[in-house]
Amino acid sequence: MDAAKTINQIASLVPDVSEPVDIHAAPTKAFRRQDMIFHRITLLFALLVLAGLFGILASLAVEAIPAILEFGPSFFWSNIWSVPDDRFGARIAIYGTLVTSVIALLIAVPVSFGIALFLTETCPTWLRRPLGTAIELLAGVPSIIYGIWGLFIFAPLFSEYVQPQLQKALGGVPLLGELFSGPPIGVGILAAGIVLSLMVIPFVASVMRDVFETVPPVLKESAYGVGCTTWEVVWNIVLPYTRVGVIGGIMLGLGRALGETMAVTFVIGNANRIATSLYAPGNSIASVLANEFGEAAPGLHISSLFALGLALFVITFVVLAVSRWLIRRGTAKQGI
Repeated sequence: MDAAKTINQIASLVPDVSEPVDIHAAPTKAFRRQDMIFHRITLLFALLVLAGLFGILASLAVEAIPAILEFGPSFFWSNIWSVPDDRFGARIAIYGTLVTSVIALLIAVPVSFGIALFLTETCPTWLRRPLGTAIELLAGVPSIIYGIWGLFIFAPLFSEYVQPQLQKALGGVPLLGELFSGPPIGVGILAAGIVLSLMVIPFVASVMRDVFETVPPVLKESAYGVGCTTWEVVWNIVLPYTRVGVIGGIMLGLGRALGETMAVTFVIGNANRIATSLYAPGNSIASVLANEFGEAAPGLHISSLFALGLALFVITFVVLAVSRWLIRRGTAKQGI
C-alpha cells in the first residue's frame, strides 16, 4: 500500500506531456521581429541607392531634353561644338573618353597583373606587406595631384624624351605611324591615357592581388609538385580559378578611367577636334564638363552639357552591364 502511494506521488510530480508546451515561443517571436526589422532597414538602404541612381538619371534626362529635341539623335555623333553658334555635338568628347580609357587599360592591365603576380607568388615575405600597402596608398592620391604632376613634370619629359623616340621607331610603320605623327607637345590624347593608367593601376592591382590570394594553396602546391613552373601554375591554375574576380577588377578600372575629370583636364589639351594622331590634343566628356559648366549660359549650351553627362552615364552603365554579363558567364562555366 505504501509502495503504491509512493508511486502515485512520484507520478504526480512528472509533467503531463500530452499537451506540449512551447517554451521557445516568446523568444522565437522576438527573433522574428528583429529579423523583420533588420530586413526592412537593409531593404531601405538598398532602395535609397536605387532612388539616388534613378534620380540622377531622371535629372540628367530632363535637363538634356532641350538639346536632344533641338539636335536630335545626331547630337551623339556630330563633331561640331561651337558655343557662339549654339551648335553642339558629342562625338569629339565621346571619342576622347573612349580612346583615353582604352589606352589606360592597355597599359594598366598588364602592369597590374605583373604587380599582383609578384606580390602573391614571388615577392619576399618581408617586402610583401610594405609594397602592397604602398600600392593601395596610390589609390588615395587625389586626381588633381596626378593632373598637376602630369602637366608640369610628366608632359615636358614626355615631349622631350619619349615622343620623339616613338616617332623614330614607329613613324615609318604603315597605319601605326600615323598614330604617332605630329609635333611632340607633351599634352594630348596619349599623355592623358598614360596618366589615367597610373591612376587605374592601384585599383586593378589591388583587386587582382586579393583574388589571387583566394586560390587554395593545395592547388598550387599540387601543380608545383608535378613539375609545373611558376608561369604554368599562374596560367593553368590561378587565372582559371580567379577569372571572375580578374574581370571585375578590370571593369572597375575601366569605370574609374571613364569618369576621371581633373587629371584628364590638365593633360588632354582641351581641343574640340578629332585627330588621327595620339599626340594631338583632344577632349573628353569629363574635361568638357569641368571646363565649361561653370560658365555655361542657360539654354542649349547647358542642356548640351547635361546631354554629355547623360552619354557618360549610359557608357558607364553599358560597361558595368557587360562586366556583369562576363562575370555571370564565367561563373556559369565554373558551375557555380
